[in-house]
Amino acid sequence: MRTQWTETVAAPGAAAGIALSVVDLAVVAMLIGAVWWGRRRLDRAPRRPTPEEQPRLPGGRPSGPVQEIREPDEVPRDGRRLTPHELRNSSTRQGKQR
Repeated sequence: MRTQWTETVAAPGAAAGIALSVVDLAVVAMLIGAVWWGRRRLDRAPRRPTPEEQPRLPGGRPSGPVQEIREPDEVPRDGRRLTPHELRNSSTRQGKQR
């Protein structure tokens, strides 16, 4: 009976090589499983909408920034200060359209 393979397996470095091979195979199996699971998830996901199904911009209203003429609020010239309840949210108001 030949016992050369048992001596090779029993060598100190062979156990580490076998253990690394098992770990490598486990990592490869996990990566294949992750790809398979991800593909399955993508297959179950709802399809992307076609260009005809995309939402449209509302008609009659601007959808972007609006440019308008703004004028500053007047400061009282009689020397008195404005109190907080006399102030408004904005220090400007809509001006006359030209």
